[in-house]
Amino acid sequence: MLNIILFGAPGCGKGTQAARLAQHYDLYHISTGEVIRSEIARGTELGKSMEGYISRGELAPDSIVVEMVRDFMRSHNDKGAIFDGFPRTTAQAEIFDAMLKEMNSEVSVMVYMDVPEEELVRRILLRGKDSGRKDDSSEEVIRNRIEVYREQTAVVAEYYAQQDKYSDIDGLGTMDEVFERLTAVIDSKR
Repeated sequence: MLNIILFGAPGCGKGTQAARLAQHYDLYHISTGEVIRSEIARGTELGKSMEGYISRGELAPDSIVVEMVRDFMRSHNDKGAIFDGFPRTTAQAEIFDAMLKEMNSEVSVMVYMDVPEEELVRRILLRGKDSGRKDDSSEEVIRNRIEVYREQTAVVAEYYAQQDKYSDIDGLGTMDEVFERLTAVIDSKR
């Protein structure tokens, strides 16, 4: 079963490319960020507990995020998935690997989309004009999200590199150019 982790800083294009890859490879697309934002919009208990973290550009607690993914995987175990925004910490990665192992599966590849910081900020500010997301409209919050990513999330790349499951691509270019780079890497790891 093909399980892909699409990795990169906020604004690198993970969500856009994950949707395309999910269709191309017939995978589920699991975006923890979208799930959390949906819970916030619906005013659920989970959403209320997550709102403060998101508004400050902080990562959600491991325990909550892992449970969200575990619940999804339990009810969607008939084919592989592309994970967009998960795992974000080494602790999440370790729990995730154990969870997949219980399901007789594993991570196939983690692909990092490399985009320079100034381009990330530019993209997110542009997205914020259309999306109305508060966390996309403040440069200070955006730069904090990127910093949190670098401090807490980038270490996950090393975790998967040690398993020979890590690749990176240049995340600049047209959507089609980036998609071609992604599929080339994924196909080489299958």
